[in-house]
Amino acid sequence: MQKERKTILCFCALLPPWQKGVFNFFGQILKEVNILSASIESKKQIVDGIIEKIKNAKSIVLVDYKGLTVAQDTEFRTEFRKANCEYKVLKNTMVRRAFNELGVTSFDNDLNGTTAVAFGQDETAAAKVAVEACKKYNDIISVKSGYVDGSYIDKAGVVALSNMPSKEELIAKMLGSMQAPISNFVGALSGITRQLVIALNAVSEKKAQG
Repeated sequence: MQKERKTILCFCALLPPWQKGVFNFFGQILKEVNILSASIESKKQIVDGIIEKIKNAKSIVLVDYKGLTVAQDTEFRTEFRKANCEYKVLKNTMVRRAFNELGVTSFDNDLNGTTAVAFGQDETAAAKVAVEACKKYNDIISVKSGYVDGSYIDKAGVVALSNMPSKEELIAKMLGSMQAPISNFVGALSGITRQLVIALNAVSEKKAQG
């Protein structure tokens, strides 16, 4: 590489002044093209990474975090980590492109302002942490929308989802009910079903509007 650079420099030294200017001009253009190409490739890698996260997540919640202090943000991240959720501050354009490449355009209007994305490993954890944080921080932050089972849900849908029991809670309720009288079992099952119906209705209503 050093030898090639020396050869080019020697060649440039032999050129007339006007040709040197042309050579330098095109050299600068080539340099800028290389920088642009590297930037495009870097953005593509970011988008591909977000697509992978979307595919692997059981649920996703978008949050507007603009009012959080550094201490509150740290605490917020810790709660997500405890719930086995990945919390990332991402550029709206990158998240929009990722969803668009998956054929999802419902988030386009939500991806404005400050946006953080929580990727959950189950259907309810991300929603529970986000909604609880909204209450804890007196609505300094706000839920924008969510994504569950391949479907877009609005803020109301995320709140409904946060009220549903997790898989672990469901199992515990079912096991507890099995040891109780049959009437208790039926009551617990009805309560679980009712919560599920509320969340699913929110999803279906959103689909009907879309």
